[in-house]
Amino acid sequence: MLQTIAVRHYALAGMIAVLLLNLLLRGFVKVGGVLASLCVAVLVAAGVALCFAWRVRRAPSLGERWRLTGLYAAGLGVLYLLLLLMMTLQDQPSPMGTVLFFLHYLLYPLSLWLCLSPRVFARFR
Repeated sequence: MLQTIAVRHYALAGMIAVLLLNLLLRGFVKVGGVLASLCVAVLVAAGVALCFAWRVRRAPSLGERWRLTGLYAAGLGVLYLLLLLMMTLQDQPSPMGTVLFFLHYLLYPLSLWLCLSPRVFARFR
């Protein structure tokens, strides 16, 4: 049960970091598009993976990796759906815009999944 609680905390911390870094990068620094999404996704994923490695001192098990990525993806998915709803209320996005929006979202769970790979953790031993 303690591992499940810790995984929730890592996922929540990652989601908060995504929100804050996106606001900082897109709002204050004025960097947008795929570059901003990629930078934030990789930075947060690497941060979550490094924090996990530092606190637990091992690579995540396959179950922890799935749970952490799933919770992170689900939480960000809800936030992205709310953002898409807000965009739809302002102006109907085109189908291509919706596909690009979905691809931006996919960068986040994919980056976390790759950063939590046992191969990445093996390099730091």
